[in-house]
Amino acid sequence: LTRIIPDPENSSVLIEGVLFRCRYLGSTQLPAEGNATKVSRMMQAQEAVERIKAPYGESQPSVEVDLFISTEKIMVLNTDLEDILMDHSLRSISYIADIGDLVVLMAKRRYIQNDNNGNDDTNGVNTRRVISVNQKMICHVFESDEAQSIAHSIGHAFQVAYVDFLKANGIDDPSFTSDIDYQEVLDQQEIDVVELDRFSKKECQKEAIVTKGKNEPLGIVIVESGWGSMLPTVVVANMMPGGPAARGGQLNIGDQVISVNGISMVGLPLSNCQAQIKNMKHLTTVRLVVVPCPPVVEVLIRRPDTKYQICSLLRGGIAERGGVRVGHRIIEINGQSVVATRHEKIVNMLSNSVGELRMKTMPTQIYRLLTGQETPIYI
Repeated sequence: LTRIIPDPENSSVLIEGVLFRCRYLGSTQLPAEGNATKVSRMMQAQEAVERIKAPYGESQPSVEVDLFISTEKIMVLNTDLEDILMDHSLRSISYIADIGDLVVLMAKRRYIQNDNNGNDDTNGVNTRRVISVNQKMICHVFESDEAQSIAHSIGHAFQVAYVDFLKANGIDDPSFTSDIDYQEVLDQQEIDVVELDRFSKKECQKEAIVTKGKNEPLGIVIVESGWGSMLPTVVVANMMPGGPAARGGQLNIGDQVISVNGISMVGLPLSNCQAQIKNMKHLTTVRLVVVPCPPVVEVLIRRPDTKYQICSLLRGGIAERGGVRVGHRIIEINGQSVVATRHEKIVNMLSNSVGELRMKTMPTQIYRLLTGQETPIYI
């Protein structure tokens, strides 16, 4: 919905933007990291959600608001558009993340600590010495069925503002950030069809029945599938040698769990899935519906130019379409093992790669369990 509203700093100036109705869940403050990566920003967004989102099963305090997005600022208004609850200039926005039906808006705030030395200068005015300038990140969390559209609109606002900035400085070359240009790249980047087929076809699911002793644990470790997966669920990461799951021979490392005894695991937080399985400890038979998946994910990205970021945090971007997942460790790039390669070097390799890029990844926790870097805790 496009609206025109007065600028709160100058009521004679009207600002045009788009309006989204959503639910404001709350805000929290985090330290602002210098030269933060998109991965670290996403981790901060997830931390903000964990702080504010009510635990599963509990009621979530919220208030209905309108989120106004323009090329100049982002504002939060009450639903009758009369009161401005928050007002952030676009340049103060550091990151925007959509996580399911949640939107996290992250803005920088500067706090200047002064030291009043108590002395008057020649004009009788107190002088102040700046001790430090601290930057904090204020994170606002909103809930909306249009979370992805909100994030896209803010991204588009940045794009338009940048093009206007270039034009104002004598650079009139829309190819830098052209929507059409990027859409052509997206059209060339096929969605990871193998994974899409695997989860869209019922026949790809299988039932695994595990028999065990009463009060005996199932004997598995589960981890999250990784943000950006076709199906957000949990993965079998390890099995206890000689335990019920291993004895049954019907489960494998990498299998994605759809349900346990009829209870869906799809979309639930990891802790909830672990609790559901622990609650079945007294049973002697546990029925799991899983989608068999190899623990190693093969990724194919087509990147014509380095200006297109290889980052799975960009929802619908070339990397996510190609199969890159947050929370996965890259173990191979174009046939070359990077298991022992420093993170900084991997980032540099990806930053400068163009053309077809083939990678192999796996959930980081599975990798750490398989290599003995982490002790398994079986449930």
